Amino acid sequence: MAQRTTLADIRARTYKRRDAWWTVWLVDPLAARLVWLVAPYRWITPNRLTAAAFLIGLGAAASFWRGSYGWLLVGALLFHLSFVLDCMDGKIARLNGTGSVFGTWLDYVFDRLRVVACTVGLFGGQYARTGELRYLWLATLVVFLDMFRYLNALQMQKVKQSMRERLLAASEAAGKPAPVIVEENDEEIDEGIRAAEERRERVDVHGDFRTKFGLFVTVRNFLLRQRIRAHVFSGIEFMMFVFILGPVLDQIVVVTLLSAVLMVAFEALLVYKLWTTTKTFTKRIAKLEPQPALV
Repeated sequence: MAQRTTLADIRARTYKRRDAWWTVWLVDPLAARLVWLVAPYRWITPNRLTAAAFLIGLGAAASFWRGSYGWLLVGALLFHLSFVLDCMDGKIARLNGTGSVFGTWLDYVFDRLRVVACTVGLFGGQYARTGELRYLWLATLVVFLDMFRYLNALQMQKVKQSMRERLLAASEAAGKPAPVIVEENDEEIDEGIRAAEERRERVDVHGDFRTKFGLFVTVRNFLLRQRIRAHVFSGIEFMMFVFILGPVLDQIVVVTLLSAVLMVAFEALLVYKLWTTTKTFTKRIAKLEPQPALV
């Protein structure tokens, strides 16, 4: 058994720089202590934790299917435990250096399968109990939004990477130093990196968005200081509201609809933010790339 790491060291080495508020407040404190307990046992690998989280998620789905309030509470508890284990696998990987590309794929696939299974369990169980078609429509909505948010995030990442690469290439072609691409959390850039980049031009691709939404930036900065990302209702909050808060409050329909509205609203904000970023990028790239001569 390896030497036990201190809890403070686990926090420093495994906590993400920015995370969802549900994770920061309701998951990380428990997950870090569990990691402290199991980290010395090297047979507890990230992939095994991922598999265990998925199996417990299936247990949550089976509990949801029973339909009664007591079983809904059991399902909510198991879903939260499943998510805690799902967070532990990444922490163990970062702490022990045992992460892998396959593990990343496995974690992603099992997460999506867990959402589908719990959706079938929760809303299918309520439909079987009541015969009300609204539960089937809500199940379709939950699966669609979960799929959309991941596809949207992946595509946004590709667009941002494309803009970054084109800016760097255009700067190089123009004989200018590669600019520093200022992203959301740039105010906390490591001091060593900041010192090395003092002489380089800084391109704030989110400048137009910050100018138009000063209040949002103020709130965002407050959240960042708490290690909470500005996207305050992400997929994590969506899942926790649907599969934990709704069953616990015995208000599955209301909480699911409210969660869907919040999810769509924040995804729309991300899309708008990306749009303003592309406009800033277009103006910047026009200054770097030669324009075709008019005939």
